[in-house]
Amino acid sequence: MNIILLSGGSGKRLWPLSNDIRSKQFIKIFKTSDGEYESMVQRVYRQILSVDKDATVTIATSKTQVSSIHNQLGNGVGVCVEPCRRDTFPAIALATTYLHDVMGVPEDESVVVCPVDPYVNRDYFEAVQKLGELAKTGDANLVLMGIEPTYPSEKYGYIIPDGKENVSKVQTFKEKPDEETAKSYIAQGALWNGGVFAYKLKYVLQKAHELIDYTDYHDLFHKYESLNKISFDYAVVEKEDNIQVMRFSGEWKDLGTWNTLTEAMEEASIGEAILNDKCENVHVINELDVPILCMGLKDVVVSASAEGILVSDKDQSSYIKPFVDKIDQQIMFADKSWGNFRVLDVEEESMTIKVTLNPGHSMNYHSHARRDEVWNVISGSGRAVIDGQSMQVKTGDVITMQAGCKHTIFAETELKMIEVQIGRDISVHDKKKHEL
Repeated sequence: MNIILLSGGSGKRLWPLSNDIRSKQFIKIFKTSDGEYESMVQRVYRQILSVDKDATVTIATSKTQVSSIHNQLGNGVGVCVEPCRRDTFPAIALATTYLHDVMGVPEDESVVVCPVDPYVNRDYFEAVQKLGELAKTGDANLVLMGIEPTYPSEKYGYIIPDGKENVSKVQTFKEKPDEETAKSYIAQGALWNGGVFAYKLKYVLQKAHELIDYTDYHDLFHKYESLNKISFDYAVVEKEDNIQVMRFSGEWKDLGTWNTLTEAMEEASIGEAILNDKCENVHVINELDVPILCMGLKDVVVSASAEGILVSDKDQSSYIKPFVDKIDQQIMFADKSWGNFRVLDVEEESMTIKVTLNPGHSMNYHSHARRDEVWNVISGSGRAVIDGQSMQVKTGDVITMQAGCKHTIFAETELKMIEVQIGRDISVHDKKKHEL
């Protein structure tokens, strides 16, 4: 099974746990059987491999999400990086070309495209596997998954099939309607369009070459910024006559807002939180090292991180985006391929950060032109390389580096340190990578 997972967006509707680097799919809120927490992307990836352990999974994403993907899924998953945002048709064309030219997937193999963040169970990916088989063995150029609607939603587009069979031809597509129109669609047997579809690799390669002048994956990558922004639906789906839809009636939720996200939580709180017995339908997610106390609240979500604190009525939480758009703030936390960091304090000419490196991982060997840095190791052990000189480091060690100094650190155990950056122009762009 070849699967392309579309991973995009900054997830501002789930502020303050999401930001321009950590989108909603990377927030760990789902409790696993061992008592730990996993994110949407970890849950989806685990479910795919439980259905097909040999599945080829490729995540189409922006470069800002690559570190989070490798942090949570390791290096076994394929990543097709978009140089910039160009909507879903260019993203799918690039990922399909990547599968063919880089991964060596034959043209007659089928590919399934789906979002990275649905809340589903195993039967969804069993259906995804069947969708891929239909695309490979059937006559249709595209096979879509249609979700059996549970209510007249205004959030989704609709697929109206020719019949009521499990697999049937598509009669027409409908844009997101108002509630009354949605009721009429459902009466006609319409299905939600969940953005899941399958095709033979050669079909999308052909469409891509018809609409874009390029030779291979590397050529398309370099031309990507010049491509027109257009969705896959507009570019391909709505122009295709030979198209089928397969019904899916299992659990499927789009957890795009705090209201829907908290519905999927198995417990009322994650992190340090106290709710008194007068609270009703209250959920708390706390990533700070201070307690949150809630008393007598009803239908409320409370979320706290280094980015800020949200206290909202659950229904009102759906309208968060325009308010968050007005907040001008630097990134206060992020997952990296080697671990994570959290900003503790920002002054005019200094910044203090808590850095955690996972065992066996290291930063890039790099330097900064306009700032000094001090590392104070607070736990763990490892090896630092400063201007080519290697030294063992342990809890309590302090390392000072002047601007221009090349440096990195390797974690032998989990290694935590406080990094103090000192300078007049502290910026994420002030970083130069070097060969070690």
